[in-house]
Amino acid sequence: MQNTLNLEGVEQQSLREYTEKAYLDYSMYVILDRALPQIGDGLKPVQRRIVYAMSELGLSATSKPKKSARTVGDVIGKFHPHGDSACYEAMVLMAQSFSYRYPIIAGQGNWGSTDDPKSFAAMRYTESKLAPYAKSLLSELGQGTVDWVPNFDGTLSEPALLPARLPNLLLNGTTGIAVGMSTDVPSHNLREVVSALVHLIDNPKASVAALMKHIKAPDFPTGGEIVSPTGDIREIYETGSGTLRLRAKYRLEDGNIVITELPFQVSGKKIQEQVAAQITSKKLPQATDIRDESDLEEPTRLVIDKKRGVDADQLMSHLFSTTALERTLRVNMNVIGLNGRPRLFNLLELLAEWIRFRKDTVKRRLEHRLGIVRDRLHILDGLLVAYLNIDEVIAIIRSEDEPKPVLMKRFKLKDVQAEAILNLRLRNLAKLEEMKIRGEQDELNEEREVLEKTLKSAARLKTLIKKELLEDADAYGDERRTDIVEREAAQALDETELVANEPVTVVLSRRGFARAAKGHEIDPLSLSYKSGDGFLASARGRSNQLAMFIDSTGRVYSVMAHTLPSARGQGEPLSSRFKPPDGAQFCGAMIGDPGDRYLLASDAGFGFVATLEDLVSRNKAGKAVLRVPAGGRAAVPSPVPRGRECLIAAVSSTGRLLMFEMDELPELARGKGNKLINIPGPKYKSGEESMLAATVVPEDGDLKVYSGKRVMTLRWADTDPYYGERALRGRMLPQGWRKVERLEGVAPASAGDP
Repeated sequence: MQNTLNLEGVEQQSLREYTEKAYLDYSMYVILDRALPQIGDGLKPVQRRIVYAMSELGLSATSKPKKSARTVGDVIGKFHPHGDSACYEAMVLMAQSFSYRYPIIAGQGNWGSTDDPKSFAAMRYTESKLAPYAKSLLSELGQGTVDWVPNFDGTLSEPALLPARLPNLLLNGTTGIAVGMSTDVPSHNLREVVSALVHLIDNPKASVAALMKHIKAPDFPTGGEIVSPTGDIREIYETGSGTLRLRAKYRLEDGNIVITELPFQVSGKKIQEQVAAQITSKKLPQATDIRDESDLEEPTRLVIDKKRGVDADQLMSHLFSTTALERTLRVNMNVIGLNGRPRLFNLLELLAEWIRFRKDTVKRRLEHRLGIVRDRLHILDGLLVAYLNIDEVIAIIRSEDEPKPVLMKRFKLKDVQAEAILNLRLRNLAKLEEMKIRGEQDELNEEREVLEKTLKSAARLKTLIKKELLEDADAYGDERRTDIVEREAAQALDETELVANEPVTVVLSRRGFARAAKGHEIDPLSLSYKSGDGFLASARGRSNQLAMFIDSTGRVYSVMAHTLPSARGQGEPLSSRFKPPDGAQFCGAMIGDPGDRYLLASDAGFGFVATLEDLVSRNKAGKAVLRVPAGGRAAVPSPVPRGRECLIAAVSSTGRLLMFEMDELPELARGKGNKLINIPGPKYKSGEESMLAATVVPEDGDLKVYSGKRVMTLRWADTDPYYGERALRGRMLPQGWRKVERLEGVAPASAGDP
């Protein structure tokens, strides 16, 4: 017989409803009890419990510190049943002067450093007590100012909030990630915040712009500079969210750069590693070394040795752009309001909400004190009756078994008054006690009047709040640490500016191996080549310029010259750096400034002049520049000298040489170009007559014709027989010089490098 499950009396719920409710419950728990701070005291539950537990342990600023493990034990055992390591980390954060603008805890021992905030010692080694600033959170705790709630097991009570006399949320800031929301509130200067609060109390309709005359920007514990535009800061305070740009501060000292302050939560060790990596990889030739000279007198002192003549501001602008010396900080003032709901506050709303909290706290404190004063006056009235009738009181006490009701009836006393009379000591029956009672009555009556007037008058209440705020500003306030300097965005140096500017000769072999030799005096033909390989082309330029290579299909590829291997070796194949089309071979090299020009041509006899800046390509597949017919190939490019009249020399595979004015060729960014020399036939075909080479010959220069190992030099005056118009057939070279391998135009000796 099959058993059936009896669900009678069992609540049934769909899985969808159950998971939705469970997730929402968990979300609200994380939001309200873990990640987001309350606007009143600016603390998360674990922080509030740590501060309260330390006050209960008597760890005030004037007391002797105790082991941190003692505090953590009390916190997790009485109020916060979670992991001890997480609790200790929260405690450490409140003690780090580089994390909190106004530390709440004073620690002894290793509490971490700016280089590694989590390098603190274990809680069994460190000792701690509350910092003087913590008094602003706790001084009114026992004065009826806050609600008390049971702890997790119901055996103890803990404050739902601490009665903060200052807006700790703005002063120390906070970060937190909840479910579906997060908070990032930056720290601020105490004196500035108090000044803004006083202004808002006097002018409840003040605008954000008016408050920003007092609070100009956040103020971080590690100093540095806020370089965001004023408009961006105003937008943050008006909307409650945005981003800030923080920079390190530096000065020049003995020709070197000394970094003295770092952005919030930036490690000096990380900066040192980032700068050193650039120096080691030769991406920062303006600097030679970075070292950490930080000590107790200067907690942050990073020294960058720069080369003589280097602009320090330009170098630092590059480092701001490429390292953590400048960082962007997110601001999101999403906190739990007085109604227990999280929302985004702008500056005005946040300060106004906190003032409401403070008014309520002060009212409760005054009402609590007024109740104590009234109760004491009530008792003093009874004591005074007793002293005025001391003999009769003594007689009643001696003769009656139950003197309390008799006293109450005889002198019309309340229960508490009669109890106070019966609890009197004999020594207090002296005649001077009557004077003391009347004196205490006068003082308490005066205090009661002040309390009642303050509670009934909104103006008196505001004055009291302002007075207490200004007192705390004097007690705990200090000068601003983070400067506000509106600066332009940091600009990284161009790669060409980061490389040593040295003369180099780029050499390309027939099999596509490239290398860079230092200097312009090197003879590429004298270099060693792999077996079966040999010299194809060379180009002279600077190490900080782009070296460009053209393949047989007319595509151009770019690479920084300083990244090419040294000419001491045999180079590296360009095919390992670029991705040319299948079957393509590299045909020539170019290098120079962006405005320099080169003659580009194909063996079909067409070509044009191109500017190097039009040929640049960062793509590994290169850039299609010269249109080469099917089966053809590009010729070796030739540089065009600056500021000189030039001729173009073109030679065919049959040995015909033609020279014509360079002005007859167009200057293009890409294309086929115009005909240089006439190649017979209706259409170019591979294997038939073709243009073998083309070069530029500067005025008064020489034309060198290479045939095997022989070189024929044609002086400028000797080129007339070959001079003509563009696109002619040209004239045959002398017998024995018609198998030309390459042409080279040489500038006159006085002209310098082309």
